[in-house]
Amino acid sequence: MDNFAFRVQDLHRTYYMKGETVHALRGVSFDVFSGEYIAIMGPSGSGKSTLLNVLGCLDRPTQGRYLLAGQDVAQIDDYQLSRIRGRRIGFVFQSYNLLQQLNVVENIKVPLQYQGLIGKDATKRCSELAELVGLGSRLFHRPTELSGGQQQRVAIARSLVNDPYFVLADEATGNLDSKTTEEVLDLFQTLNEAGKTIVMITHEDEVAARAKRVIRLRDGEVESDVINNP
Repeated sequence: MDNFAFRVQDLHRTYYMKGETVHALRGVSFDVFSGEYIAIMGPSGSGKSTLLNVLGCLDRPTQGRYLLAGQDVAQIDDYQLSRIRGRRIGFVFQSYNLLQQLNVVENIKVPLQYQGLIGKDATKRCSELAELVGLGSRLFHRPTELSGGQQQRVAIARSLVNDPYFVLADEATGNLDSKTTEEVLDLFQTLNEAGKTIVMITHEDEVAARAKRVIRLRDGEVESDVINNP
């Protein structure tokens, strides 16, 4: 694999709804290098959600190519797509998506359990990730015993457990107050400085300002792609 986390080339996604054709993406192209920290922005209807689904291997492009780890996602079968989604992409969502009956370490371990990796090494790795995101004293707490910011830290640790090619964060600070938002963004920055590729979908200028590069979509096309000032 070269230095690209992924490449998007002339990406189109068309939906057919109630006799109407909806062009959600219209020839989107950009490269993301390993180690970048990117924010993807755009108003409602700009194509952000559709692009998120394609990048997360939850949907396939109608036309064009999405190259991840040298593979054209549109050309692989559903089983391979599921494996890539589970092993190569880390997801962080606005709603945390934690399992309420599990503690911190157990929630972080969930992606490994789907792969049958549930031994002592897996538990050790999950504990270390909890330490990394500042939850070393909360290893055995359940989500109801954690603040919103702490729950999002669990979700971030979970996204890292498979050592993904990149972390895809969808409005990851949308449910957090301003102080907690800054703390979570500080964590993303720390992870990026350690070499992790971060792709964040957001509508908030303050959140995008923390990224090193901002791609703006409008009407399914790339409106701008700029490097943020330090």
